[in-house]
Amino acid sequence: MIGLVMAGGKGTRMEMPDEKLLLTYRKPVILHVIDALKNSNSLEKIFAATSSNSPKTQKLLKESGIPIIQTSGKGYANDLNSILQSLDQVVLVVSGDLPFLDDSIIKQIIESYDGSKWTSFVITKGFLESLNISSAAPIVVDGVDCYYSGVSIVDASKITNFYSVVESFKILDDKRIAFNLNTKQDYDLLGTA
Repeated sequence: MIGLVMAGGKGTRMEMPDEKLLLTYRKPVILHVIDALKNSNSLEKIFAATSSNSPKTQKLLKESGIPIIQTSGKGYANDLNSILQSLDQVVLVVSGDLPFLDDSIIKQIIESYDGSKWTSFVITKGFLESLNISSAAPIVVDGVDCYYSGVSIVDASKITNFYSVVESFKILDDKRIAFNLNTKQDYDLLGTA
């Protein structure tokens, strides 16, 4: 299994293109995410997907020796699709802006993978509300209002048409994948977390 960190977004909700560099007083969040993947000792390789939308993030990753996959930057789904079409193995896909991600949750996620073509990890609306977190990616799973976490495991060798894949879902109410730095409100909440 390889790790893929998605880090090429425009940062429109945060209103800054290089949001993955936040937390520089500690460590840029993108490097925190990559360290969580590395420290899990569960992945053969780790790559970061970047685009021209995030030049400072791309520069930091290159300087840190992280292999980069350059994408078009035309959107998360489009970029992920183009990457998956070029791979033939199982891929752990992780958003590059998960400041609480750690190696133990990565291990837990990988251990729960059941071999499906595409497994997305979701968080219940109630759990997000209990943390005072909002999200912009809703989905109903088994009658429960949920939100995407930005974490999926995909068997790229089984994907022939990205847009016709039927996802399976696993609900995982865990702060480490629930808290995603997407908005200024999220960043403010991080200071109180």
